[in-house]
Amino acid sequence: MRGDMEWGSIPGLVRSAAERYADTEAVVDGRTRISYAELGARVERSAAACVAAGVVPGDRVAVWAPNSLDWIVAALGAVSAGAVLVPVNTRFKGTEAADVLRRSGARLLFVTGTFLGTSYVASLRRAVDRGPGLPDLEQVVVLSDDAPEDFRTWKDFLAGGDGVGPAEVRARSAALDGSWPSDIVFTSGTTGRPKGAVITHAQTLRAYEIWCDLAGLRQGDRYLIVNPFFHTFGYKAGVLACLMRGATMVPQPVFNIDTVLANIAAERVSVLPGPPTLHQSLLDHPARDAHDLSALRLVVTGAAVVPLQLVSRLRGELGVETVLTAYGLSEASGIVTMCRRGDDPTVIASTSGRAIPGTEVRVEAPLGEPGEVLVRGFNVMRGYYEDAAATAEVVTGDGWLRTGDVGVLDATGNLRITDRIKDMFIVGGFNAYPAEIEQLLGLHPEVADVAVIGVPDPRLGEVGKAYVVRRRDSPMTSDDLIAWARREMANYKVPRAVEFVAELPRNASGKVVKGELRGRETRP
Repeated sequence: MRGDMEWGSIPGLVRSAAERYADTEAVVDGRTRISYAELGARVERSAAACVAAGVVPGDRVAVWAPNSLDWIVAALGAVSAGAVLVPVNTRFKGTEAADVLRRSGARLLFVTGTFLGTSYVASLRRAVDRGPGLPDLEQVVVLSDDAPEDFRTWKDFLAGGDGVGPAEVRARSAALDGSWPSDIVFTSGTTGRPKGAVITHAQTLRAYEIWCDLAGLRQGDRYLIVNPFFHTFGYKAGVLACLMRGATMVPQPVFNIDTVLANIAAERVSVLPGPPTLHQSLLDHPARDAHDLSALRLVVTGAAVVPLQLVSRLRGELGVETVLTAYGLSEASGIVTMCRRGDDPTVIASTSGRAIPGTEVRVEAPLGEPGEVLVRGFNVMRGYYEDAAATAEVVTGDGWLRTGDVGVLDATGNLRITDRIKDMFIVGGFNAYPAEIEQLLGLHPEVADVAVIGVPDPRLGEVGKAYVVRRRDSPMTSDDLIAWARREMANYKVPRAVEFVAELPRNASGKVVKGELRGRETRP
């Protein structure tokens, strides 16, 4: 049965998981270990507190915090009370977070105390003091035992719901319809101001039931969730997928490869989705062999560029049984295409798979040629929140979502993402796609990571510049890499300049922030 029909809503999924997997370990967060029955009880208490705090169906409730059990309980509690969840990027500064809170009209905010040495509460206060304020925000709950006088602690907030009975909470959840918005996911903002994609309960449940089926997630799996919860990949392909299958969640708040290795070994982690950089770092870690990674059986990855060697290395060096690639974006519920188990390794390594059931994918170009990727189906957002003009720019009258990504479809329907439209540059009349060039440069044995941008050139208009992270102890020079590139790719694709860097700027979902690289080129 389809997920949206079986569970009806996300609170329906939570209740089902609490009953079906009652004694199964649900979440491991540091020293805290709770079962699915305990998780269900905590979410119900959180929902009661939201009801007591005045949250009514349709209210927007935001969470600005790293991956943790408290994030899960706060978010699912708010949704169970009928709220629309607004996950806020933990990489955002106070001004950026305040902008999302203001534009979403959030009435309630759950916020971490101090994270990575930054007081999020102080950062938010500064932004509000300097800016136009947050007129809709009525309450702020700090997910810790300490809070300023005008904010509430998590403990105090939960205690406030003790007078709301289970029957009232369940009646609130039962009234939810699958067509109701479940969340507003703001885009990562790598190409401009973030916009909020409105996704419903039914879309979410149907999409991630499909994800679970295609990935082969199962009860007994232990899932290390490094992907941030504010991103669809972390929340929906992570938390909600585990609820669907009874897998154990091991949330990790910060991407640190030493912690990843330690968690995989200590918790016998079997499932590790994430961006290619996570898996590349795992494979290349000098102490990898000191950790027992034998339980790892399922990896799902996806990005504009998946290095061609990554799939074979995960299988060959780590013995990972299932490696799948996928493609999605917030405006399409986070999932558009996905490989299938049993696909040939070359398909998995070089494409993002085929359209998921219930959707259509097409490319505005002849077969085998690059063009903009369009998607239509149940997964396409209801629109950008309170932004009809921006919605009309990307969703056509007959329901096609213009993704802004450039891709190539093969004869069997497999999609290869080659770039973002905005990243393409033109070299002497030839269209150059950075992701294609990055993939080729990534084949060089001494290149650990690479990003390519277009820079002005007086003769050709634009040419490529590569920012490269060398492998440990590599003596490679820029001239060496350029000479190698001339042997491996068409001349117009060859970068004219190479700059070696310690690391590339990435957002929390693993995407390279090309705007930051372009900014370096324009600074005096």
